[in-house]
Amino acid sequence: MSRLTELERARLRWRARRGLLENDLIITRYLDAYEHQLTDEDVSALTQLFELGDNELLDILLARAELHGALDTPRLRDIVGQMRAL
Repeated sequence: MSRLTELERARLRWRARRGLLENDLIITRYLDAYEHQLTDEDVSALTQLFELGDNELLDILLARAELHGALDTPRLRDIVGQMRAL
């Protein structure tokens, strides 16, 4: 369970930037709270999440839709649950 370096954290925050302000706010709050404890597995899961389109991601973060297909994993369910709780 390795921790992220400063460069890896900066890259993750850059990849997390979204076209919709709402997504940015939710993701930024999550990273502010959890980035120092993220593992490589978490970063991989977040990267998958960040590949979604802005509207689809917002629907998931606001619980208007649920994770499905390859994204419906225990780790991503945990991460999305943490984002929704903030």
